[in-house]
Amino acid sequence: MAERRAFAQKISRTVAAEVRKQISGQYSGSPQLLKNLNIVGNISHHTTVPLTEAVDPVDLEDYLITHPLAVDSGPLRDLIEFPPDDIEVVYSPRDCRTLVSAVPEESEMDPHVRDCIRSYTEDWAIVIRKYHKLGTGFNPNTLDKQKERQKGLPKQVFESDEAPDGNNYQDDQDDLKRRSVSIDDTPRGSWACSIFDLKNSLPDALLPNLLDRTPNEEIDHQNDDQRKSNRHKELFALHPSPDEEEPIERLSVPDVPKEHFGQRLLVKCLSLKFEIEIEPIFASLALYDVKEKKKISENFYFDLNSEQMKGLLRPHVPPAAITTLARSAIFSITYPSQDVFLVIKLEKVLQQGDIGECAEPYMIFKEADATKNKEKLEKLKSQADQFCQRLGKYRMPFAWTAIHLMNIVSSAGSLERDSTEVEISTGERKGSWSERRNSSIVGRRSLERTTSGDDACNLTTFRPATLTVTNFFKQEGDRLSDEDLYKFLADMRRPSSVLRRLRPITAQLKIDISPAPENPHYCLTPELLQVKLYPDSRVRPTREILEFPARDVYVPNTTYRNLLYIYPQSLNFANRQGSARNITVKVQFMYGEDPSNAMPSPSCTHPILAVRPLPLWCYHSIFSLLSWDFITL
Repeated sequence: MAERRAFAQKISRTVAAEVRKQISGQYSGSPQLLKNLNIVGNISHHTTVPLTEAVDPVDLEDYLITHPLAVDSGPLRDLIEFPPDDIEVVYSPRDCRTLVSAVPEESEMDPHVRDCIRSYTEDWAIVIRKYHKLGTGFNPNTLDKQKERQKGLPKQVFESDEAPDGNNYQDDQDDLKRRSVSIDDTPRGSWACSIFDLKNSLPDALLPNLLDRTPNEEIDHQNDDQRKSNRHKELFALHPSPDEEEPIERLSVPDVPKEHFGQRLLVKCLSLKFEIEIEPIFASLALYDVKEKKKISENFYFDLNSEQMKGLLRPHVPPAAITTLARSAIFSITYPSQDVFLVIKLEKVLQQGDIGECAEPYMIFKEADATKNKEKLEKLKSQADQFCQRLGKYRMPFAWTAIHLMNIVSSAGSLERDSTEVEISTGERKGSWSERRNSSIVGRRSLERTTSGDDACNLTTFRPATLTVTNFFKQEGDRLSDEDLYKFLADMRRPSSVLRRLRPITAQLKIDISPAPENPHYCLTPELLQVKLYPDSRVRPTREILEFPARDVYVPNTTYRNLLYIYPQSLNFANRQGSARNITVKVQFMYGEDPSNAMPSPSCTHPILAVRPLPLWCYHSIFSLLSWDFITL
């Protein structure tokens, strides 16, 4: 092995990674910081900043508060100080839509509950910023203001903007050739060429008083006067405003919070008739979104029975309050779309037998054959009377139908009439539901399919329409869930054979659909409170139906709402031995296990329950109790 040379023995074999590790172990700060610390080594209170720790920015407001003497009192002092008169707090009274406030009294409440309640009753504290218009987030330059400011200004035309005129351009070229005859003979950039250009160029204007001695203050004063002469009063406002999509800062003044409403739709239920009238029939309306597969409103129950049919339920139904006699409702839709349906469900008094057996008389008996089948109808009325006397407070599903809301709205808006009459038949065997609907409009006008977009889903500008629903679908006993309903609603939008297999029930339901007025009279909130402009409490009211939005609505909760909606979905007794028929579910508020501990809120054996508001202090000890009642048929 050859002997190593002397200079090679002195070369360090340490790799760069070891050097960096050694340096980082000796010094925890940055090299530049250590260099600065070595320069000012006599300052011992400086601390090193680790390389892995982020440095927080300086808090300007905190610095100004802690160092008031460090701020120089100069002409620009106001730019860094917070103006003392910028903010003004104004208290605005809170408006209440109803005649009586929905907020309970504060007498029997815990302190923390009382504080929460006051957030719905206290006046609004509005913060007004006096100098908001001077900030970067406020841009007063609109297109109209820009045009107004530009009036009277001289139009600036630059040489690059001028289009060359043919004749003048040719004359300039000929003159240039005559003056540049000798230039062609001289090399470009030579001394002779420069002399020729100087002789043919025009002299610049002389600057007066160029060599005079003038104080700097006087020069600044002259320049200031020249800048102000013929100066536009809003010079910087002439600059075009930035695009709305790319603002540097946007500080919009929020509106005073108020109760949220979507696009409002007024539905009036006029009449409901069947081929035979043997028992009371109860109806309800609700909105469903097929795409989201959600129910987007609470149920609206209405009673169109005659006084004779209502008399069959007097032993079970107490005298009706005026709030339960509503036949018109206002639905709110925050996200209208082509997939919204108005579903109508019918129910009847619970009776012995399957749903199909109970609905059979309505499908075979006709009004024209009433005289021929008089004895059979009398027997059916007698049976219905017996069931109403025994089971008048229980209900069973009977039939249903649905209305494609946006098709009706678009059709009503396209017809050249003040009001539109549309007949909808859903149970015939001739073609699909969509085809039959399109062929049944008065005047044989075709219903065009609506197009997608916000304009097609506008519920505020269409003409009022009167709909006549002539047929219903018989409710299938094994298809009572909402999932089955969504499948049927999806088939209604396209020709399908699924609906043809459903047996129809002949009936006639008339309803009016129109945009809801801004301030309707005789209106009740979902809490059954009277909205202002309610002159007479004896008039049949209009109900506002609470919306269950398909998607989240990002608005403040400014309305006190103390409602609980309970919708039992299913009850499975598959593993129970023996018969599981004739069982109802009773939902009731209890504050103990003893039957006497029932709350005053009404219990209900109906499959769908809307509970009235309860005092807040009750919710500390309330639990719901599900009990089963066995009925003998």
